Amino acid sequence: MVGHWARIAWVTALVALPCAAPAAAATITATTSAKVVKPLVLNRLQDLDLGTVMLGSGSFSGATLSLSAGGVRTCPVQITCSGATQVAAYNVAGTNNMVVRISTPDVLLVNQSDGSKTLQLTVDGPTSVVLTSSGPPGVDFQLGGSIKLDSTTAPGLYQGTFNVTVDY
Repeated sequence: MVGHWARIAWVTALVALPCAAPAAAATITATTSAKVVKPLVLNRLQDLDLGTVMLGSGSFSGATLSLSAGGVRTCPVQITCSGATQVAAYNVAGTNNMVVRISTPDVLLVNQSDGSKTLQLTVDGPTSVVLTSSGPPGVDFQLGGSIKLDSTTAPGLYQGTFNVTVDY
């Protein structure tokens, strides 16, 4: 009978062991939060156009034609720039007072007459904007870009597309 009570005491001790409070236990309160934001809405308002470029005579390389995000065209002396230009324009809407990051990769422009001829467009513009108004009308931003030309650049219409990505 003593063996029976010893087994019951032993089983009771095993069951009670996990229920005992640890000798060095401590408790602390933690704060948690979650910020809920509206999805971003991005709309293209207009495309980028660098205008018309006429190559100068003589040999040259690395002449950079640029159109800033503010709409200012810079035309180096080796080339003549003409025609209307326009920056690419976008509108982004979302949650008030949030910073929206903008990313745009450089773009390969392909000569529409000869697909083997290309120009590299380096996109110019803001890397972020702050949404001061939630939802419509959102915030507008512009993108420009630059290309490097040399005296051997093939004539023709160069076109390409690029992705504009926005996120919180």
